[in-house]
This record gives sequence, structure tokens and C-alpha cells, in this order.
Amino acid sequence: MREGETGVPTDEELALGIQQGHMQALAALVERHHHALIGFLYRMTGGNRALAEDLAQETFLRVLRAIGQYQHPRPFKPWLYAIAANMARDGFKSAKQRYAAALLEDDERGPAADERPEEVLIDLDEEQQVARALRRLPDHQRAVVILRYYQELSLAEIAEALNIPVGTVKSRLSIGLERLRTLLVE
Repeated sequence: MREGETGVPTDEELALGIQQGHMQALAALVERHHHALIGFLYRMTGGNRALAEDLAQETFLRVLRAIGQYQHPRPFKPWLYAIAANMARDGFKSAKQRYAAALLEDDERGPAADERPEEVLIDLDEEQQVARALRRLPDHQRAVVILRYYQELSLAEIAEALNIPVGTVKSRLSIGLERLRTLLVE
């Protein structure tokens, strides 16, 4: 397996390594993307951490099963998020009956040492308002907003991940953001 200019294998090189049977490449990709993927799935599932963690595991299993479909040197990250977005849509719909209502607190988030408790509560309240508003967006708009602003994918990467034209990404993003503004003002 070749390494990128920094001496660290790129995602694309790791994916190629998996195709060639190097399972340590899968471990490296999981380690590299696990936290961000859970964050994406957490938001896609309306704040259900347990479901997000389950879907992240299922996403990486699906990556392993479908690795033959990955076409090197195409960007790996949009391919990964396409799988995750499909898992979120399918998994969230089928799991609504199995999981209790989502709690909006993130176990890893605690108050910073220099923040006063009331500032933390205000920040948490704003975060919860945004999470509630995101949950009310249609799946196709929610996915685009989350991929753009939380996962920081480019418009082209989102288009590739969701297999839609860039113009559609722009439209969904614009409409989704406008709807979010409206929901947050209500």
C-alpha cells in the first residue's frame, strides 16, 4: 500500500488496501472516521446515540461487504457517507419502534472550566433547539444540511455521496436552511 505525501495512507489508499485483503486498512479507516460518522448519524437519527452507534457499526460492515464496488482513486469519504446516509434512512425508520425517544444530551459534552453554568445551559438549550428543528426537516434536506455544516463536506462531495447533481444539493441546502430558520423562530 502506497502512502500519501505525509507518509500516512490516504482514505483512498486504505480502501484499496481493503480490496487487496489488508484488514489493518479497515481498522485504520474505522479509527479515522468513527467519531465523525457517529456525529453524522446522531444528527440524522434525531439525537439517538445508541441508534447512531449501531448504525455506525453497520455502516462499516456494509463498507467491508461492498468494498469491491469502491472505485479507486475516487474520493472515499463521499462513498462512506453515502452508505451512512442510506443506513440512517433505513435504520431510523425501522428502529423507531425499538428505541425510546432520543435524549438530546451528548455524554461527551461537559462544561468547559471557564464557562459559568448558566452559559452552558444557554448553549445546551440552543443546541437542543437546533437538534429539534433538524429532526423536523425532511430526510433529504436534513442529510444535506448535516453533511455540509456538521461534517464539512463540499457541495461536490455531498452530490457524490447522495448521488444527486450539485444543483440539487444547492437547492436542498437553501430550502433546508430557510426551513430551519423558520422552525427556530417559531
